[in-house]
Amino acid sequence: MPIATTNPATGQVLKSYDPMSEEQVDAAIERADLAYRQLRDTTVAQRGRWLTAAADLLEADRDETARLMTTEMGKTYAAAKAEVTKCAAACRFYAAKAAEFLADEPADAGAVSATRAFVRYQPIGPVLAVMPWNFPLWQVMRFAAPALMAGNTGLLKHASNVPQTALLLEDLFRRAGFPEGAFTTLLVGSAEVDRVLSDPRVRAATLTGSEGAGRSIAQIAGRELKKTVLELGGSDPFVVMPSADLDRAAEVATTARCQNNGQSCIAAKRFIVHADVFDAFAERFAANMSALRVGDPMDPDTDVGPLASEGGRDEIHAQVRDAVDKGATVLCGGEPPAGPGWFYPPTVVTDLRPEMRMWSEEVFGPVAGLYRVSSYDEAVEVANGTSFGLGSNAWTRDPDEQERFAADLDAGNVFVNGMTTSYPELPFGGVKNSGYGRELSALGMREFCNTKTVWVGEGAATAGAGAHAE
Repeated sequence: MPIATTNPATGQVLKSYDPMSEEQVDAAIERADLAYRQLRDTTVAQRGRWLTAAADLLEADRDETARLMTTEMGKTYAAAKAEVTKCAAACRFYAAKAAEFLADEPADAGAVSATRAFVRYQPIGPVLAVMPWNFPLWQVMRFAAPALMAGNTGLLKHASNVPQTALLLEDLFRRAGFPEGAFTTLLVGSAEVDRVLSDPRVRAATLTGSEGAGRSIAQIAGRELKKTVLELGGSDPFVVMPSADLDRAAEVATTARCQNNGQSCIAAKRFIVHADVFDAFAERFAANMSALRVGDPMDPDTDVGPLASEGGRDEIHAQVRDAVDKGATVLCGGEPPAGPGWFYPPTVVTDLRPEMRMWSEEVFGPVAGLYRVSSYDEAVEVANGTSFGLGSNAWTRDPDEQERFAADLDAGNVFVNGMTTSYPELPFGGVKNSGYGRELSALGMREFCNTKTVWVGEGAATAGAGAHAE
């Protein structure tokens, strides 16, 4: 089956590729293994120069790269340019911080009867990355930048609807100076993931995607005894309490729900509002959502572009119709427009109940569920009443409530009076069915390192630890 770019604004197939043969995949894995043996012996400083060169290339090619992403998956051109800029910043962050993150950590030698004792972080080998289409550059970069800086190599199995972005990433790292094979794109379907991850030369895997895909990867990796990091779906709560700045909360709620055309794992999806301010917030929120302009993602005046696929558009409409058929109320939106492209209007649905699909399922599009609660305890109960636990938002100016939300929300990320997002400086990941492990920060770099204990007894040389970093 061809791997193709289909413009979601028109439904037109623009470019297609034949999947790689088994022989081509095996050759790519071999190149990745050979490149790892070379890359692990380079200095952190050298790898930093290559990653900085990648950042320079991203910035120089920003507009062209952004246009390609918009064409492949429909995000607005403005959002695509911001994504390229964020990727360049992440490259610079890891180029600057890797020596610190990988430095030997001294331990209490006396406590373990040694003359020296320390922890060393070393690369483990080729890492398979199975990545989604919604942030086709950023999702890959937040794995690739720290992995390459640690001395690992990458094998990318990207989503099949963004093949040109996938190939662009391979070319980016080659142009930046990394050894041939340090980062390779595998143009293969999902059925090939088992064989690639089972190959003994591939040492670990990272996946961002659906819960089902995560279970599949974890099963293969468990059988093969290989490390995995999984960032899966989310149904993030956005809690609004009586003391919140309602104008600001409603403004951020609109962005938080419709960022990336509503196709983000950490987009706020369930808006849980205290009864004292429910009507006032709902009015503001629905008005803001209704005011968003849906249209051509290349038009600078467009706020929301198309969904990435026709199937994705049909699925969220089915979720909305299921809620309406069971008694929910649509405050705005709710019907796909006529004409070409896979567009869906910003939609707000309230009067939700547990028997409706929207109550428990992730809605991957610009559709918000609105919930009325009567207390802090009920707000937390509804917020945590899902199998997911990726991001969360709480809006309150009460310092005690802020501290309680930070402790009580069952999620990998808690953002108080702000929109959930990812930063290279902070760890990112989830709990429950949203996955395990962390990306970004020092933790993200060390996920694919051998955390090696080194114990040195009497009579050894006294050279200081950490010299390997440069």
